[in-house]
Amino acid sequence: MVEYTTFMNQTAKIQKTFRPAEKDFKRQTYLVDASGKTLGRLATKIAELLIGKGKRVFAYDQLSGDQVVVVNAEKVYLSGKKEQDKVHTHYTGYPGGLRTYTIEDLRVKKPEEILRLAVTRMLPNNKLGREMARRLRIYKGENHRQQAQKPVAINL
Repeated sequence: MVEYTTFMNQTAKIQKTFRPAEKDFKRQTYLVDASGKTLGRLATKIAELLIGKGKRVFAYDQLSGDQVVVVNAEKVYLSGKKEQDKVHTHYTGYPGGLRTYTIEDLRVKKPEEILRLAVTRMLPNNKLGREMARRLRIYKGENHRQQAQKPVAINL
């Protein structure tokens, strides 16, 4: 929408800023198979889908991304010696509660947590980023519970 305004006998053209509404976002559910994919490259593509950067209508301060369902998270690939060398830390909140664990330990206990940590750390660190992370569903096997959303299978 273009408006014209006059100021000191001069006509100026004013462009209105476009603010997308909820109806402008066409959200979808994507199905991603993580078997054999490199962790970091896969995580950046998933984070981009969750944020909505590739969409025509994008607003950095609104929830414009899609929902992502990831299957076969236990088969994600890490190059080099990252399985043994990469260390994650977690603080429980209690004195002496600093826990450290390797990716190798994490793959045995919670294989889907490897991908979740990689993706959520690429999202914004605020309320909007937490809402984006809620739209990420990760399953260690082939089966998932999002058939009702009719996910579109994409190859990343």
